[in-house]
Amino acid sequence: MTSAKTEEQQPDTDIASPYHHFTRAEWASLRADTPLTLTIDDLTRLKSLHDPISLEEVIEIYLPLSRLLALYVAATQGLFKATQRFLGAEDGKVPYIIGVAGSVSVGKSTTARILKALLSRWPNTPKVELVTTDGFLFPNKALERQGLMDKKGFPESYDNRSLLRFLSSVKAGRGNVEAPVYSHLTYDVIEGEKLVVDRPDILIVEGVNVLLAPRRPRDGREVPFVSDFFDFSVYLHAEESDLEKWYVERFQRLKRTAFRDPRSYFRIYADLDETETDRVARDIWQRINLKNLRQNIAPTRPRASLILTKNPDHHIAEVSLRKL
Repeated sequence: MTSAKTEEQQPDTDIASPYHHFTRAEWASLRADTPLTLTIDDLTRLKSLHDPISLEEVIEIYLPLSRLLALYVAATQGLFKATQRFLGAEDGKVPYIIGVAGSVSVGKSTTARILKALLSRWPNTPKVELVTTDGFLFPNKALERQGLMDKKGFPESYDNRSLLRFLSSVKAGRGNVEAPVYSHLTYDVIEGEKLVVDRPDILIVEGVNVLLAPRRPRDGREVPFVSDFFDFSVYLHAEESDLEKWYVERFQRLKRTAFRDPRSYFRIYADLDETETDRVARDIWQRINLKNLRQNIAPTRPRASLILTKNPDHHIAEVSLRKL
């Protein structure tokens, strides 16, 4: 005879979700009269190689999101001006910062670029910049020296001090703040190349671990999080099996295209047959990306302001918006 579960073991079904949940159709209805400002040609330039996003997806998912963000930004700008009046301050404008997080192969880059294009067309946010945290990875030489090449993309592979310094400077309203640039072709930070961010209305920061909370140092000192600088954050979610499938499909496409470039870090895979390419891609996924997803990325999903959940065909099926 089994004993009844203790009160502590019982799932607490009375705890309300901190999110409003919307089906695709429910979310699409929130577009209202927001005009579509992207063309098919625009979308072709913005989407990633493996992300089959359509204008329908932009209309049903990203236009309502851009409308919501435009309202949030306007409210934040109004609050900033009110605070300035209260303090008698004359500080320059402070950018609204949006974080975009999620697994490798989930479509973060496409989401970030589409948001940048849509938000820059709103009258109160004409200047929108996009930075990826890939540029803040330690250079390959440093990762090799520390034995971290197989942990590239894990929290310890980033120069978090430089990333925090960058975000702090941008959020303080400083002009001409420099960020390092990363090449997916050479799989490394480009030495001497910089992206300059000069007082944007909105800054979008895209990266796998941008919502991660750092481990507290042993001396007990307070350490800022990357997400401390965010006004809003988006997490793209999909099932592990779908993410692996998309990663392998992308790897196969790159093998036939970018990997053939002599400068490509992955040139050694360009001449593999399809079966061996599939094996290599799945090995990289299981050994590195899945481990990072489970240990570091997926646990940050509940910290996001908005969660976009994708179904197996890569289309967004559900939207969850954190309650204010």
